Amino acid sequence: MAPKITVIGSMNMDLVTEVERPPKPGETIRGQRFYFHPGGKGANQAVAAARLGADVTMIGCVGDDIFGDQLIDNLRQKNVNTEHIQVIKGKSSGTAQITVKHESNSIIVVPGANNEVSAAYVASLEAVITQSDVVLLQLEIPLSTVMAAAKIAHDHGILVILNPAPFQRLSPELIDLIDYLTPNELEYDDLMKNARSRELAKKLIVTKGKRGAQYFDGERLATVPTYNVEVVDTTGAGDAFNGALAYCLAKNKPLDTAIHFANAVGALSVKRHGAQEGMPTLEEVQLFLRREE
Repeated sequence: MAPKITVIGSMNMDLVTEVERPPKPGETIRGQRFYFHPGGKGANQAVAAARLGADVTMIGCVGDDIFGDQLIDNLRQKNVNTEHIQVIKGKSSGTAQITVKHESNSIIVVPGANNEVSAAYVASLEAVITQSDVVLLQLEIPLSTVMAAAKIAHDHGILVILNPAPFQRLSPELIDLIDYLTPNELEYDDLMKNARSRELAKKLIVTKGKRGAQYFDGERLATVPTYNVEVVDTTGAGDAFNGALAYCLAKNKPLDTAIHFANAVGALSVKRHGAQEGMPTLEEVQLFLRREE
């Protein structure tokens, strides 16, 4: 049976410009390529898990514009359940302006309808959430909504993963409700400025790009190496990792096994353009892992 994952989070249209270098203040430069495609951390992670074979439900909001229609239709095509996506009248859909320079990217997010994902709406979907094996959250929707979703899941004994991006200060109450936090290195540094390490040690999985991921194995910080691949576009690599981690943990895999698998999914995702288009299938991941053994 396919694991059931509920993703509560953002949906954006990504507007991507490839450049040799970013412009200086006041400078106009010539870009190399422009394109747009569906994104948003919530939607990206939903697609990543669905591509691996999970039964994924997306909860979130889009605007009543052409981007909103495209975002919902895209998720349907990628086998994500869109029944619980709200269309907010008079609001624009979320957008992300992404500048890609060689192997790195910088992103400006305009939340739009993502700010309308309310705690009340999440509470109205408690019956949906409680059918999940894993609830996957990020911070591109209101923090009060993240808190409400985490509490519902925690109260029903459902595993909760929070990808704390873009970073916001997390209350001790929210941290107590989370099973795993998956910051990158910058987010980890910010997180540790505002929280006691003992509270977090057993919950942290820190993604470190080319240097793999670190987690606390009960005795020490353990590093799980990643894979050396040709990088085309790093957009969505962290989301690929999170979707894959949720998939494996929903299948009751050991944490170290889940992180190894998630590293492979993240590595494969950067070999293609686009966050969601780069998400590999389960068959592709299995073939890749066999070749790497």
